[in-house]
Amino acid sequence: MFDSVLVANRGEIARRVFRTARQKGYRSIAVYSEADATAPHVGDADVAACIGGATPAESYLNIEAVLEAARKTGAQAVHPGYGFLAENADFAKACDAAGLVFVGPPAQAIELMGSKRLSKLRMIEAGVPCVPGYSGADQSTEVLAAEAARIGVPLMIKASAGGGGRGLRLVENLEGLEDKLAAAASEAVGAFGNGELILEKAVINPRHVEIQIFADNHGNVVHLGERDCSVQRRHQKVIEEAPGPSVTPEIRDAMGQAAVEAARAIGYRGAGTVEFLLAADGSFYFMEMNTRLQVEHPVTEEITGQDLVAWQLDVAAGKPLPLAQEDISFSGHAMELRLYAEDADAGFLPQTGQVVAWNGPELALRVDSAIEQGSVISSYYDPMIAKLIAHGADREEARRKLLRGLDQLVLQGLVHNGSFLKSVLLDDVFAAGEATTAFLNDRELGSVAADSVRELMRDLAVHLFARNKGQTRWTTATPLPVKIKLDGESVTPREDLQILEQDDLGKLVFYVDGVRRSAFVSKGPEGGFWISLDGQTQFFEEQSLSTRKTDNSATSSSVIAPMPGAVVALKTEQGAQVSKGDVLLVLEAMKMQHELTAPRDGIVAELGTQEGAQVNSRDVLVRLEEENA
Repeated sequence: MFDSVLVANRGEIARRVFRTARQKGYRSIAVYSEADATAPHVGDADVAACIGGATPAESYLNIEAVLEAARKTGAQAVHPGYGFLAENADFAKACDAAGLVFVGPPAQAIELMGSKRLSKLRMIEAGVPCVPGYSGADQSTEVLAAEAARIGVPLMIKASAGGGGRGLRLVENLEGLEDKLAAAASEAVGAFGNGELILEKAVINPRHVEIQIFADNHGNVVHLGERDCSVQRRHQKVIEEAPGPSVTPEIRDAMGQAAVEAARAIGYRGAGTVEFLLAADGSFYFMEMNTRLQVEHPVTEEITGQDLVAWQLDVAAGKPLPLAQEDISFSGHAMELRLYAEDADAGFLPQTGQVVAWNGPELALRVDSAIEQGSVISSYYDPMIAKLIAHGADREEARRKLLRGLDQLVLQGLVHNGSFLKSVLLDDVFAAGEATTAFLNDRELGSVAADSVRELMRDLAVHLFARNKGQTRWTTATPLPVKIKLDGESVTPREDLQILEQDDLGKLVFYVDGVRRSAFVSKGPEGGFWISLDGQTQFFEEQSLSTRKTDNSATSSSVIAPMPGAVVALKTEQGAQVSKGDVLLVLEAMKMQHELTAPRDGIVAELGTQEGAQVNSRDVLVRLEEENA
């Protein structure tokens, strides 16, 4: 038994665990890095302890620091959340050795399922369907290349020790295989400390379907249905839903039973997720087992009415599962959107910045958030900042609620993927429930914004700049003889646009063309404005007021850091001749590696960085010159 729980994590999952812990009467304890000293999860706990510097290695991945925080705060149990140490067998062992209750599975189960190679072998022994491939111990390039030739293309290279898209490569042609193997191994070492790889025959255009399982210390194992996680970018989930649109009762029963057998085969305890690839013919294959609570667990909670964190705490306390398999039922449909600080129109590059304004949807959606107004999104951690979850009587109602919720969402201060998520929800293929893992690649969706909304936000910006110049009150309807330079044009405020009021929170009510509308406005840097309207957000800056300059002449001759990060590989040198598209360096930010390429043919005239260096957004990393310069 225990009466206090330390959450060895940050962000929305820490806040989520604290919420249930409070409801069940547990004392809650947070840990935080120096960069997270003012993060919302710190304030949500009864007690909080700093565990080190800003980087994950100094803090959230530092086992000794976490255990010392547990000792100092009198913690009796540790919940690992997801990510960081959640699937680290050494951490589970260390908790046990320190006399702490680990709210998760036994260390040996984590260790086994943490290796895709060993877990696949165990699943084959247990009779769980698996994709043909290579999971051998010999990791030499020669053996991997020979096995790849035997399996044939298309095939997948996967990091044995982890997931989330790190160390994952699709091979459609064996030419260049060695480079892909090296890149996958390097990314796997950086993400998981283990470069071991497995090879699998690629299942073309499958659905990604996972089964939520639970086991206790009394021999009970159940599943709580499936979640479809097929909508992914960079092999990371974006939208999850339950039940799966393509999952029949027969497939659910078969897949659920396979997941239960997988859990039994490894002596599992607690919450876990068995992930499968579901082919168009209804056949399915084991991918991996995540030995923790998943990011997307809320959709299962919504359709079952169960609190999965409460189940975790009860199982960790030695109690039996609260329901038998025959007592678990499903109601309606649930969808979850992952809100990321990233630019969907720039290859989903992670973004950083400070949250100027944050208002969740007014609609009755569940919002699991890592942020509040004033929060700083750094390059040290995963870019997911919130989850929007809707439950409806059917799939269409859940989808419709999320669309309306995105229209009401206000997140100002940094670029995020809200508009992109709206484009997915509006897509005909997604709306029909036909999305596979190839959906985002095939559809090439970007951010969506009606031209009329963009134009109206621009008109509002012009009006606000004009009011600041010519009037002290925004509520007057008197036309202003003021010209504003915006987007390269000199424009006059619309006479049919009248601002009525703006409250202290930023909500602005206005009339335009005889229609009453509302927007959300915040003042930004250098006299600019953030404006949110109908789910779209944009920053406007009057050009005459701007002090920011961009050297446009440099863009075709320079490689510029698109975000803060670390240079993990430098693939060129001063004086080298390069061609357009050549990879010059690899930048790591927010747990992902990004290849930066030459913008044109030329010679490397100057290197502005070195391998291992930390760089800031907009730093010039490589400068090129013409070959005959």
